[in-house]
Amino acid sequence: MQVFDASSIIYAWDNYPEAQFPKLWHWMADQMSQGNIVMPEVAFKEVAHVAPDCANWLDANNLAQLPMNDQIIQEAIRIKNLLGIVGDKYGAGVGENDLFIIATARSVRGRLISNEGFQAVTPLAMHKYKIPTVCAMKAVKVTCVNFVEFIKHSKVVFG
Repeated sequence: MQVFDASSIIYAWDNYPEAQFPKLWHWMADQMSQGNIVMPEVAFKEVAHVAPDCANWLDANNLAQLPMNDQIIQEAIRIKNLLGIVGDKYGAGVGENDLFIIATARSVRGRLISNEGFQAVTPLAMHKYKIPTVCAMKAVKVTCVNFVEFIKHSKVVFG
């Protein structure tokens, strides 16, 4: 299962317009209908805020939105504690929604598709970790790739 972050679907929407890449978007819609591509509700709300036309397309193509539940909330709190984030002092790293998105991917044992920047040098302060760095932590272990890597791994040819 592929769990999409808002950053990755917005990246795809902005850089691979449906009118110019219809086969890509037909394939994406098919993947959504099969339940292979899903999105946490919190990520969908971010998409709807930033790119309403993209959110409408996702809605029209029956994207499954994964709701928050106690397991996800508890996992997000566990990760937050691992990072040493106290209260609402998230700093330059992941935010609250990011933790919910990572926790959702972990709870469904999915691969997270996120276009949040890869940190070539891991910050000393864990509260500065971005999504890919948090996912790579031994105590988190969520596979995280960006949209282009997701397409490459699919081995689908859109010609």
